[in-house]
This record gives sequence, structure tokens and C-alpha cells, in this order.
Amino acid sequence: MLTIKNLTAGYGASAVLHGVDLHVAEGQVVALIGPNGAGKTTLMRTISGLLPARSGSIDLNGREIANVPANRLALLSMAHVPEGRRVFAPLSVEDNLLLGGYTLLPKLFGYGPKARAGLDRVYALFPRLRDRRRQAAGTLSGGEQQMLAIGRALMSRPRLLLLDEPSMGLAPVMVQEVFATIARLRAEGTTMLLVEQFAESALALADYAYVMEGGRIAFSGPARDLAADRRVIEIYLNGSSA
Repeated sequence: MLTIKNLTAGYGASAVLHGVDLHVAEGQVVALIGPNGAGKTTLMRTISGLLPARSGSIDLNGREIANVPANRLALLSMAHVPEGRRVFAPLSVEDNLLLGGYTLLPKLFGYGPKARAGLDRVYALFPRLRDRRRQAAGTLSGGEQQMLAIGRALMSRPRLLLLDEPSMGLAPVMVQEVFATIARLRAEGTTMLLVEQFAESALALADYAYVMEGGRIAFSGPARDLAADRRVIEIYLNGSSA
């Protein structure tokens, strides 16, 4: 579904990604772990068109998407849940969700019925959002905002879901809830690329994993093999949440 080859990107004169290769097969959950500053979020932003690629290729379902603008990528069955949630704070929960599905909704007639299936799916995953559907998104807790950010992405019915640090800043009980949701999405066959600070939890959910260091892929392999790899254990799993 997603194939990245020799990708480089950065900010201004600073290069962050250096020849990254990565592959996500349909139906897989692929984890991307590594220390802060390794380039994980930069990679996610480059995939989703928020940051231009300097060289290399990004193939999504047989289509080259490197440097395709983010607003056009929203039409290509890919959704990005960014680091830090970034909900539309003044709008209601339900309006945030409807914005996530705007590419699928008719402009005039049939808007409500067309949106209902997506809303029902999100509310089934996150019953708390149904209870707060008329509440301003900015008044939600951090965990509820993360639920909303994931739900908003799901409204576009993506074939590929990019999740960037979904547990960041959440209380432990909410972290467990977010991971339970990711597990349910995995069981439904949703293809995901997951950047996560809790490496052990990410590897337990994933089929395959990559470890980034200094803007490069340092290790890769089946997630359960990396979880048992002495190098990965010593650097990332021995008391580290990177």
C-alpha cells in the first residue's frame, strides 16, 4: 500500500531525513519507533504532504505522491492523525467529525444520511464522543481530544491511517483506551503506520516495525523479532519510552 524509497526531507537548510526506505503492506500495522529527534514526525509530515520531499519517492497504492499537496492527498484514501491532536477547538465534536468526512459528503442534498454511517462508526468506537457531540472540542480532556482526532480521520474512510504519537500527554487510563481502539481498528483490517513513544506497546500491536535514528532507519523486521532483539531492548525497551 505504501512504499518509500530513498526519501530525504528537512526544514530550511537543515536535513532531517536521509535516504529513508519503508514499506507498509495492506492490512498491516507498522510501528515506527526511535528517540526524540530521530525524524519520525518529519517522516509522517512528508508522507502526508505537509512537508515537501527533497528527493526520493513515496508510492501510495501505485501512485507517486511525493510533494502532492495535503489537500489533494485527502482524496486518496489516506488520513493523518497528527502529533498533538489539533482539533478545531471552537467547533462542536460533531462538527469536527463532519469536517473529517468532507470529501465524501454531498454539498447539498443527502448530507445528513451520507454522514450518518461514519458518525455511527465513530460513536460506536468512542461512546464518550456521542455523549459530548454538541460540546465545543476545546473543552474536552486531552484523551477525549485524541479520540476526536482519530474519529475525525476515520470519517474519510481511509485505507491507510497515519497515527503520530497517539498516547502523548495522556493519563495512563486514557493511553490504555487509545491502544484498545488501535487494536480494534487492527482487527477490522485498517492499515496503519504508527509512531509511538511507548515502544513496547507499539511492538505488541504491530506486524512489522522500523527503528529510526538520526533520520535513518537503523533496524527493521517483524515486530515480535525486534521486541526480542537485544539491541532494541537495551536502547528502547529497557525503561525507555522513546
